[in-house]
Amino acid sequence: MTLANQIIWGSIYLGICFLFEIILLTWCTQLVRELTLRLENAKRFFTIAAPICLALGFIVAIHTFQVWLWAIVWVFGDVLTDWNTALYFSLVTFTTLGYGDIVLGEDLRIFGAFASVTGLLAFGLSTAFMVALMTQVFKEELIS
Repeated sequence: MTLANQIIWGSIYLGICFLFEIILLTWCTQLVRELTLRLENAKRFFTIAAPICLALGFIVAIHTFQVWLWAIVWVFGDVLTDWNTALYFSLVTFTTLGYGDIVLGEDLRIFGAFASVTGLLAFGLSTAFMVALMTQVFKEELIS
């Protein structure tokens, strides 16, 4: 794959991942609002724990989808031969851990780096989302 192709395709997959993440985090925000209203008269523990658990469930699902998307790319692009290796490589790359036991050829290194960038940005966005959510939850609990 040429450098230009690696950048274009890497950007496309990164964009798909972020579009998916933004849509699901928006949906999660709406569900957290509804859940908070339903739990208005519930015990304090549930009014704090339930929104956090819901958001964490969404975040785990979002990151899992993104890891699977990159694994699909590796398998169907005939880069890695089996699902176990593709998922392992995708997860290790997405978390930016990068053990180095599986290495892409020179013609895919830039493209592979986009998987790391996707993970780095996804974890940053998810962390910011959780901080904002928890700030709001705790603020509402302190006021009441």
